[in-house]
Amino acid sequence: MSRGETPSHRQLDYGIIREAKNYLSKLSSTVEGLLAIVITDRDGIPLLKVAMDQVPEQALRHSFLSTFGTATEQANKLGLKQSKSVISMFKNYQVVQINKYPLIVTFIAESSANTGLLLNLETDMRDILSDLQRVVPTS
Repeated sequence: MSRGETPSHRQLDYGIIREAKNYLSKLSSTVEGLLAIVITDRDGIPLLKVAMDQVPEQALRHSFLSTFGTATEQANKLGLKQSKSVISMFKNYQVVQINKYPLIVTFIAESSANTGLLLNLETDMRDILSDLQRVVPTS
């Protein structure tokens, strides 16, 4: 425990994380076929993750989760500015990634899931994302 940190502060941090994960779990059940919600920093380091057993393990790896940040940086260098979102469709899955600087929200779903509903989840996550944006460094 660091100086000035009380046990209640430490419990509060874990409580907030637990509460956020519970909220994401409930939110994930609102879209049929949604398999995972992952909130990462710009480098693809997971901050919060809720995933069902059916989600492909490769999709939860750092090397996959970090690609959106890299692609956004390259697009910016080409003068295309920052991407708001990227939707990748595969045979059995779809991946929707949303730029909420300095965060990236990744939804991994079955290919048959409603993409519009996945995109709309961003609005439902506004409070959690706002809280995380305040504590994640921007550079």
